[in-house]
Amino acid sequence: FTANVTYSLSGTDAASFEVVNGQLKLKDSVSADYETQNTYSITITAADDASHEVTLTYSLQVTDVNEKPTAIALSATAIDENAAGAVVGTLTTTDVDAGDSHTYTLSGTDASSFEVVDGQLKLKDSVSANYEVQNSYSVTVTATDTGGLSTSQDFTVTINDINDAPTAINLTGSLYVNDNDTGAVVGELTTTDEDAGDSHTYSLSGTDASLFEMIDGKLKLKDNVTPVNATQSTYNVAVTSTDKNGASINQTYTVEVNVAPTD
Repeated sequence: FTANVTYSLSGTDAASFEVVNGQLKLKDSVSADYETQNTYSITITAADDASHEVTLTYSLQVTDVNEKPTAIALSATAIDENAAGAVVGTLTTTDVDAGDSHTYTLSGTDASSFEVVDGQLKLKDSVSANYEVQNSYSVTVTATDTGGLSTSQDFTVTINDINDAPTAINLTGSLYVNDNDTGAVVGELTTTDEDAGDSHTYSLSGTDASLFEMIDGKLKLKDNVTPVNATQSTYNVAVTSTDKNGASINQTYTVEVNVAPTD
């Protein structure tokens, strides 16, 4: 005849296990995690109808299985404009598998502008951000572990607006004054500057700078200066335009003294 045997569990980790249809198993609500606990100790007691018992203690080993990385972090998310190949920040990956290593790939809207070098997300050496053209970039970083499992994270890289130097001085008017036209206006000066809303101040230098002045944005002869072609047919003056942050550009002009016909 077949004895009726029942099993009971005890010991350190008995609460995590159960016996179902003669099989020792983890409870349905329990999942082993190698990184949290890699061995379980359990004591099994088998008893028959006559109350005869036998007890054995087992040490159950948990096999380590590769787990996917769970998050990607970027140490900084902003760079200055006008810096070719600027480094954004260092990438790190959260992975419960201790000692796992990761490789990074890029995708998304602006991925072609970036690369990962030595674990750092950076602009490619040939790329320089320009705040006035694009003030933020979107890139998706995918970290893949040695077992081929991966996770992805979207990042927005913000571009810091840095002062740009003015690029040109523009003179509206003709580069001449009429003979005997005391205090004559040469023309109005404006400055080309990529920084919207920047303001500029003007200063004069060069051979004949002492004969000129700037009034309300206009380059003119001083009120006590009368051009006389017979005495001096041209004037040379250099104009420097300086923005509010101290960046500047210089332009030299030759102003002719125009002689009007007498008949």
